[in-house]
Amino acid sequence: MDLPHHGYRPTKTRARAPPPSADPLLFDDTSSSQPAMNSQGYYTPGYSMAAPIGGPQVDPAGNNLFADPMANAAMMYGSTLANQGKDMVNKEISRFMSMNKLKYFFAVDTRYVVKKLMLLMFPYTHQDWEVRYHRDTPMTPRHDVNAPDLYIPTMAFITYILLAGMALGIQQRFSPEVLGLCASTALVWIIIEVLVMLLSLYLLTVHTDLSTFDLLAYSGYKYVAMIFTVLSGLLFGSDGYFVALAWSSCAIMFFIARSLKMKILSSLSTDSMGAGASAKPRLRLYITVATAAFQPFIIYWLTSHLVR
Repeated sequence: MDLPHHGYRPTKTRARAPPPSADPLLFDDTSSSQPAMNSQGYYTPGYSMAAPIGGPQVDPAGNNLFADPMANAAMMYGSTLANQGKDMVNKEISRFMSMNKLKYFFAVDTRYVVKKLMLLMFPYTHQDWEVRYHRDTPMTPRHDVNAPDLYIPTMAFITYILLAGMALGIQQRFSPEVLGLCASTALVWIIIEVLVMLLSLYLLTVHTDLSTFDLLAYSGYKYVAMIFTVLSGLLFGSDGYFVALAWSSCAIMFFIARSLKMKILSSLSTDSMGAGASAKPRLRLYITVATAAFQPFIIYWLTSHLVR
């Protein structure tokens, strides 16, 4: 049945056209995307991102290096070798230069220095030359005037270099090269003397408590005589120089002979057994006398060019 039309027209629903599609991209846009992370919270190897500071080290496969027992064993073995090497180095250093022994030779005071200087220049009236011990340990120089020290030789060496520079300056012959040659010559002579004494004691198998520091101290006392000789030459000319040279040389010879006699000849009882024991006292006496007799030659050699 036909319905009457009342002025209405039927409408048709229009479908909207889809937006125009862009051209297909050749590459994916990854500028706003974050790199993928694995389950442990680290970036995957596809991206060159640094590992978090303080975190465990991982290899490219993502494994923990410290979890490997072989790596831990290698690290422990390496640290053990490093500690052993450090202990060996410290032991060798302390063998030749112990800080405790070095402190012993600088344990002095003003009273000891004055008494020692008087003993070096006037040793003829001194009676007791034996070094005192306390519980098998030698007493420090401040408590025993017979104990060797390194303070006086060190200060005397520095004073000798300064005095040599002043003497060269007075004679208009000063130059840094000449002063350096004077200092190096004095140092080389004392080193040679100590090495010769050590070699002699070793070749003759002399068992004594003399150490390298002891020999260095006894050899360095000659600088006191050298200072006295140079000062006398500067004040009183060549006559005063030779008089001071004779006095200081005899004093140093007497001091060295008496001091080394207590150190070298006192150990005869421990080495009296064996073949050739009768010759050892003479050899030790020769070492003592030769060391004492060598002092005047060094004093003259190192001071004669400073006085004219």
